[in-house]
Amino acid sequence: MKFSGRTVLAFVMASIIGTALVTYGLTHEISLSGSLHSSTMAAAPDGAGADRLKPEELDKINAVLGLIETKYYKDVDRDEIIDGAVKGMMSALEDPYSVYMEKDVAQHFSESVEGSFTGIGAEVTMDSGNVVIVSPIKSSPAEKAGLLAKDIVLSVNGKKLSGLDLNEAVSLIRGPKGTKAKLLIKRTGHAEPLELDLIRDDIDVETVFAKKRDDGVGVIEIRQFSLNTADRFAEELAKLEQQGISGLVIDVRNNPGGILPVVIKVAENFVPKGKTIVQVEDRGGNREKTLSGGQDGKSYPIAVLMNKGSASASEILAGALHEEADAILVGETSYGKGTVQVSYNKALGDGSLIKMTIAKWLTPNGEWIHQKGIEPDVKAPAPALYSAARLSVTKPLVADSIGDQVRSLQTILKGLGYDPKRDDGYYSTSTVQAVKQFQSHAGLPADGKVDAKTANALEQAAMQWLKQETNDSQLQQAVEAVKGEGRK
Repeated sequence: MKFSGRTVLAFVMASIIGTALVTYGLTHEISLSGSLHSSTMAAAPDGAGADRLKPEELDKINAVLGLIETKYYKDVDRDEIIDGAVKGMMSALEDPYSVYMEKDVAQHFSESVEGSFTGIGAEVTMDSGNVVIVSPIKSSPAEKAGLLAKDIVLSVNGKKLSGLDLNEAVSLIRGPKGTKAKLLIKRTGHAEPLELDLIRDDIDVETVFAKKRDDGVGVIEIRQFSLNTADRFAEELAKLEQQGISGLVIDVRNNPGGILPVVIKVAENFVPKGKTIVQVEDRGGNREKTLSGGQDGKSYPIAVLMNKGSASASEILAGALHEEADAILVGETSYGKGTVQVSYNKALGDGSLIKMTIAKWLTPNGEWIHQKGIEPDVKAPAPALYSAARLSVTKPLVADSIGDQVRSLQTILKGLGYDPKRDDGYYSTSTVQAVKQFQSHAGLPADGKVDAKTANALEQAAMQWLKQETNDSQLQQAVEAVKGEGRK
């Protein structure tokens, strides 16, 4: 399990949907990382001129299609051939965020923004031929199983993902509620791949959670930027302000992004009117600024809490509030996705969809954070327990065992207060003693061996530990940063 308190690009749901969610009713559906407003999107893929095939190009394609249909050794599905040709064009761009989605995948992509999901609840992208986790969704099977940002998915239910495009990989990961997805994961710092078992489920679609702490600081968590997120954020912010908060922490940890107009509306609560929220730069170097239509800034201090799973729209919000609303950034360096995608479907005419990178977005000061992320003002790494790999015990771990599973065991033990004295993956005498102490407190036979029952008890104890806000050191540092600003 991932011990975390939070949680093509694509959502790995029953379908894998997109980082860049869409808005409805537009010929050019806006998607994110970031995007221009719909009113500025004049160029369509069905325009005239240079975007049309030249006669000789069309003849070449028709010739190949004719050869396939008449000379290939077996019958072929013409629709599959056409789809393959379009995929080939998109693949030639060598851009992981420019993809072609066939009708069924496109349908799931569009449904995501309405908030009806079934699947494992993570967002993925393609990087150097690998399917890479951007972030898990909070309380999803992906988070509970222990998926982390930057994890590489090697296989699903024994089927390797190497050589597949993102849509093909996604089709293996998605599935109906209640079905199992066994993922083989490559993780930095682990010599051997990790095996995680997930049960696909309905994904919680609520995106905004807020509360006022006893110390007077308000906390609003945004899990993703969906259609109703800005309205829900405004509602919760108004409630907190009515209660008289002394400061505000906006938590976007493991928030994979969402719809640009939505994050702009959220930012307008804090960025003064006329100030820049985001800039978009096209292929010619021309920049368009989106200016805030909001009112005056807030009188109380603000912190944005982020981690390496904070991507896309989350980074737009962090950049805007940091540069134009004096917000403090706390946590870890963000994911680093600074490109703009637009989704086109009506021009294709058959329910399929193309999502294509059309520009890059920059912070108000003109910084391009792509593949770099945004650095926090206050670095606050998560406790090691948050990123400990799940214990996948096929046979008991015993004294003198060596490996990544033992290293994860030691991390979990130490996080729970049972110090094994080492974290190098060797099942030492001190590790045996730490296991015995835990087993005694958990009412288990204190034999110092970690079988399935002890492993499950350790994971349950870790989940309970993480549910306690007092153990969330990143949030505590964000709160302290706000309080410090409030005292100035």
